[in-house]
Amino acid sequence: MINVSLKKVVGGGYKKFWNYKGRYRVVKGGRGSKKSTTTALNYIARMMEQPEANMIVIRKVFKDHRDSTWKQLKWAARVLGVSKLWEFKVSPLEATYIPTGQTIYFRGLDDPMSVTSITVDKGYLCWAWFEEAFQILNEDDFNKIDMSIRGDTGGLFKQITLTFNPWSDKHWLKKRFFDVENSNVLTMTTNYQCNEFLDEADRALFEDMRVRFPRRYKIEGLGEWGIAEGAIFENWRELAFDKTEIAKRQGVKSAFGLDWGYSNDPSALSCSLVDTINKEIFIFDEHYEKAMLNDEIAQMIKDKGYAKEFIIGDSSEPKSIAELRRQGIRRLKPAEKGPDSIKSGIQFIQQFSIFVHPSCTNFAIELANYVWDTNKEGQLINKPIDDYNHLIDSLRYSLEPIRKRMKVR
Repeated sequence: MINVSLKKVVGGGYKKFWNYKGRYRVVKGGRGSKKSTTTALNYIARMMEQPEANMIVIRKVFKDHRDSTWKQLKWAARVLGVSKLWEFKVSPLEATYIPTGQTIYFRGLDDPMSVTSITVDKGYLCWAWFEEAFQILNEDDFNKIDMSIRGDTGGLFKQITLTFNPWSDKHWLKKRFFDVENSNVLTMTTNYQCNEFLDEADRALFEDMRVRFPRRYKIEGLGEWGIAEGAIFENWRELAFDKTEIAKRQGVKSAFGLDWGYSNDPSALSCSLVDTINKEIFIFDEHYEKAMLNDEIAQMIKDKGYAKEFIIGDSSEPKSIAELRRQGIRRLKPAEKGPDSIKSGIQFIQQFSIFVHPSCTNFAIELANYVWDTNKEGQLINKPIDDYNHLIDSLRYSLEPIRKRMKVR
């Protein structure tokens, strides 16, 4: 017999969420708000209470499960003291409740067939969890999964849970779930202030964000909708393109850029194909990660197969450029920048239509939130905010050689 105090493990702020049995549970929240960990705890407990239930966990990109939802659910089983009753497999990525054979399946929208064709060995598929649901820009992708949680479930309630950071108020999630009243929908907004497990160091990070990045604090701190007023780039959309086909076009050039980061900011690598004839940019890959040492950045570039590519890096760190060149990234060059380089770079990019591959989720977030700054009166000024710009800066650097050639021509 395992006795665990859910109040001590889960904490406060989520009682209604925990017990709700309507069709949709939709939680927008800031970072550190317990929304994902509480969801993981809830599903491990529910699966053990309902011996016929199976569930599917969805992320936009399948590879992102391993370091997020899969680990969170494994952590939840350990915290609840039931790890010995669960088997967490990597290949295939699954979690099975050993006494009954119930299974938690992990799928990505980058492989639609693996989602729609799923069948369970025992019981019923009655629950789905969409983690980082904001990354799903196409509502139809959600609808396909929603329709699959249908039919006979042996009397079990059917439910879909969505958890996300609310980056933009233009997203379909707001219109569908938050702007209308529906008795079959529970919507919640949570933030770090309801997380009693954070220590003073954690809370200090949010206070620093509040002072330095008020726009980001509103979204990531308080869980409020991001306002897209003053968007710098409105010339972009998500598109599942074939980069091999794009590369065959006449006049297409590859462009790779690197922006440095460490503790507060991520290191950002942008990879794109630029069609100078049709004025189109196709962003096909990205890397976005904090706390990377230079040798780790070099290895990441090698692992992606880009070591021999011509890469333009932020010139503010010549030592880092020298280190990466010594480690085999020999075609890495510093950006030239110059006066008004940010504005001129933005103006150049604005001449193109930008297509973002669905796998580049961080690029989509930056493009949606990169806006013109405001003055003390709240009026927009001709200067971008210094935030949501790490991949965008790396894109600017990567386009310098192309901009020069087009200017000369």
